Amino acid sequence: MSATPVSICSNALLLLGDNPIADFDEDTDKAKLASNLWPSARDHVLRRHPWNCAIKRVVLSPDEVAPAFDFNYAFTLPSDWLRTLSVGEIGDRPSYKIEGRKIVMNERVCKLRYVFRNENPATWDSMLVWAMTMVMRSLFAYPITQSVSLEELIDRVLVQLLREVRAVDGQEDEPEAFDESPLLAARHIGYSGNY
Repeated sequence: MSATPVSICSNALLLLGDNPIADFDEDTDKAKLASNLWPSARDHVLRRHPWNCAIKRVVLSPDEVAPAFDFNYAFTLPSDWLRTLSVGEIGDRPSYKIEGRKIVMNERVCKLRYVFRNENPATWDSMLVWAMTMVMRSLFAYPITQSVSLEELIDRVLVQLLREVRAVDGQEDEPEAFDESPLLAARHIGYSGNY
């Protein structure tokens, strides 16, 4: 069965010894809690790491209104944008700034690689599903059990788990090479091997 926001929250409740929910619209405190916490918790976890299942590439056209100064063009970020990973192509990284929901730069076209708000857990990696289950368990711990010590224990376990799942997700990609810069070039040229 594919993961859904409700199934992830239900599994988190089950791990706390509580009954699952069938829907966010149930007239129960825990369904209301899950419904309120889910969107911000999901966005927080997606934004913290470039999960492979939540990366997009787009080419943006400039807005009609240019920035008042310093840059020639402004580009509205996509509505599902959570975090910029890169602008431009490998080896050709233009200077840019993010200001509000805009990218400002001097290039006429913006090639954007970003973390998007992937709202469909059925498309997530299984480790991200498990991580979100543990995040929701952590968020539910005190409201459901009223135990500060359990909440603290779960939080410590969660920190370690998130480190592990982000490491595994990050290992699936080829390591990113640093763009050639004058500093790196000088390091290679300047070393003679003699002291």
